[in-house]
Amino acid sequence: MSWMEIVKSVLASFFGVQSDANRRRDFEHGRAVNFVIVGIIMTTLFILALVGIVQVVLWIAGGPPQSW
Repeated sequence: MSWMEIVKSVLASFFGVQSDANRRRDFEHGRAVNFVIVGIIMTTLFILALVGIVQVVLWIAGGPPQSW
């Protein structure tokens, strides 16, 4: 499987819309470690995006951005 197919499968699983045919393809031709790596990366990016959005909203609302 290509990395793009793995990314599509992980995105579909995030939303819970994976088709049965794609699920079967993933289990028959994919390696679990690839899905885990892409899942961790995408989850991290999602969390960072949420933190960034919250920081922008707080900045727009007039409060200083929160530092880590």
